[in-house]
Parts: sequence; structure tokens; C-alpha cells
Amino acid sequence: MSYRALLLRNQPEFSARIETLDDADLPEGDVELRIDYSTLNYKDALALGNTSPIVRAWPMVAGIDAAGTVTASTHTGFQPGDAVVLNGWGLGETRWGGLAEKTRAPGDWLVKLPPPLTLRDAAGIGTAGYTAAMCVQALERHGLTPADGPLLVTGATGGVGSIAVMLLARAGFEVVAVSGKVDAADYLRRLGAAEVLARAELATPGKPLQKETYAGVVDTLGSHALANACARVRRNGAVAACGLAMGMDFPATVAPFILRGVTLYGIDSVYADIGRRRAAWDLLAARLTASDLTGITREIGLEECVPAAAGLRAGTMTGRYLVDLRR
Repeated sequence: MSYRALLLRNQPEFSARIETLDDADLPEGDVELRIDYSTLNYKDALALGNTSPIVRAWPMVAGIDAAGTVTASTHTGFQPGDAVVLNGWGLGETRWGGLAEKTRAPGDWLVKLPPPLTLRDAAGIGTAGYTAAMCVQALERHGLTPADGPLLVTGATGGVGSIAVMLLARAGFEVVAVSGKVDAADYLRRLGAAEVLARAELATPGKPLQKETYAGVVDTLGSHALANACARVRRNGAVAACGLAMGMDFPATVAPFILRGVTLYGIDSVYADIGRRRAAWDLLAARLTASDLTGITREIGLEECVPAAAGLRAGTMTGRYLVDLRR
């Protein structure tokens, strides 16, 4: 049987185009999926433009997310008809990804979709929302509650930031959202943000210790934004860092950590164990609804991914791209 996939090649030169592949090309795994929905993330956009060394094995089917239905399985935990989600594990980097009509994967990598989430919901959430959930869980495990004060979310108009704002607002936190998009304030307030700050406020070098303002932070930017955020966290607060949209550097001092007892949590959603994955998806199922996701997703087909990726790289997209593989 044949299927369509967005395939990246580097020989004789780089190309990103839809190709028809055969079942013999499918990656190894004990569960076969029909992929109903995928997503287009910033990491995918970098891969599709070959502007960053995302892909480490060639050729590569792009896409770091897949939400689909089991069509065949030799894994004891799955049977045909199960709705599952696949995120991380090197998809789109070292292993063929989710921008295809089907795939195979080890069953130990898959999460059965918790009700009431649908496959469309799962893709609307994707790796971005799953990562946001892990950030929120880190702050809540730290012991933070709404009574401790406001929480800061940087890069709030992106996929991770948008869902982090919603998850925290649903839990009763006062959320301060940071964005570089001057026209995004209404969008962020609809998600639940109580206040919106311009990214420029955090984008330049600041003092090692600044006014204690936030009980905690979800940071997707890195660089000076992360350093300034840490410098503004209250005593014994916490920061969950999961991104580097502003840069991989961390130009900070140890002052917030040794003088205020601030804790910095690094969030790795790619290789998280299955227990943490299930817990994150359970949190998402409990706090988000389909209507929540409608406001942050834009649906496209496989043919639209390459031009849409250019917009993502340019920073003109707000929210999430949802890719319908059935179109």
C-alpha cells in the first residue's frame, strides 16, 4: 500500500516535497497507525527550511507530532481502533515523523488518548501543549498555588506559551503573558492572561536581582528573557524552562538561586518516560476543551505546510497550525 508524506532530502540538494511512499518504507515498530492529524511547529519550520540542523538522518519525513488510530499491533497494550498520540522520541529528527498518512512506532512510545480529547484535539495540543503541561506540572509540584502570586509566561503567543497561559488560568493563577507581537494583547486576554508585557522589557541585559514580582515562570525564550525572569522571581519560587526562541545562551548569575532560593526546572518533553507523558495528557484532558483549542489553531493540509513554515520562521504566526492528513 502507498501513502503520502512530506519528505525532506539533502541529495543532490535540499528539498522538501510531498512524495508517495510504500509500506516497505515505514519505520520499525510494533504498532502501525493511520495518522489523522499532525501539526506544524517551529522546529518543523526550521527543518522544512533547512535553516537549522534539526534533521540528523536523511531522508526524513518531517513532523514532530502524530495523532492517529491503530490499524495493526503486536504490542499487548494496543489493538486496532485505539486512538493514540505520538510526540517526541526524535520524530522528524532521527526518526520519520508525523507529516505522513501513516507510520509505525514502538508501542512503548504511544499514549492512549484520555477522554474527552479527540484526535483533532490531541493534534491541536501537540508537543507544544504537552510540553506546556509538563511545565505547569513542574511549578505545581514545586508547591506553587494561586495564593503565592502571579506567574509569568514568556513567548505567550506561541504554541507552548498559549497553552501554558490557558492551563494556568484554568487553575486560578494570575497570568502575566509576554509577547513580541504588539497586536496580541486581546488574543492573550481571551486565553486567560490578566496582563500582557512587551517582550522588549525582558530582551536586554538586566540586573542580577530585580524586584520580586512573580511566584513562578514558564519560559520558552531562553537568553536574556530567562535571565531577567529568574531575577524577578520571588523567594523560593520556581522557573520551568523549555525553549530557546530567543537564544540558547543563559547570561545570568547565581544570585536568584542562592540568595532567594529560586529553583530552575529544565523541561525535556522529547524523551520523558511514559508515566510523565500520561500524567501530562491527563492534565490537558482535565483542563482544556475543544472550544479552547479552536481559538488557537489554524487548520491546513499537507500541501500547505511548506509555505506555512515560512511564516512560522518569520514569526508572523499566532497560535498553532493543525495539519489534517485526510485532506
